Amino acid sequence: MRSLLARRAAELEAGAESVGWKIGFNAKGLQEHFGLDGPVVGYLTDTTVCPAGEAVSLRGWQRPALEVEVAIRVGEDGGVAALAPALELVDLVPMNELEPILAANIFHRGVVFGPEIPGADVRSLAVTVTGGSERLQADGQLTEAPEVTVAVVRSFLAAHGGTLAPGDRIIAGSLIAPLPIEPGDQLEVEFGTLGRLTARFS
Repeated sequence: MRSLLARRAAELEAGAESVGWKIGFNAKGLQEHFGLDGPVVGYLTDTTVCPAGEAVSLRGWQRPALEVEVAIRVGEDGGVAALAPALELVDLVPMNELEPILAANIFHRGVVFGPEIPGADVRSLAVTVTGGSERLQADGQLTEAPEVTVAVVRSFLAAHGGTLAPGDRIIAGSLIAPLPIEPGDQLEVEFGTLGRLTARFS
């Protein structure tokens, strides 16, 4: 985490703007594999925000994948101000040790945000992903209240020298297993009360 936060600080000093944070390894199986008792936290800057609907180039990626997430906006009171659909783009480069994964910001390569919705009820949120082939179809559900995610991120950052600030966005961990993607794929993701996002790749 020292390396991850130093990398973030260097990017901000070079002109990037902070967007917020990301939950990583929210799946119990991954936590057990790496000997963790909970998720880890990475960071988001404006340099990896991809406009919704525009094709994202996968050139140079080794193992590109899509994660379906909910984005949380932190309010002035430190609580949940709004929610939005989100897609995280990751490059699952093979790594066996936790430290280099953290230092490289937990496979993060991009994020797509949909419109924010204040007061959205996501207690029964379910997402559906469909694409051009059978392997790009999946369903998933939100398993943790957004308020809990905010508390987890705040506590984790406090323990490692980071800070969760009002206005930050948090992408709250994938609701499905990462979906392999390749150039030419187009996916439609239904988020129920949070609407829909389309992702295209070239």
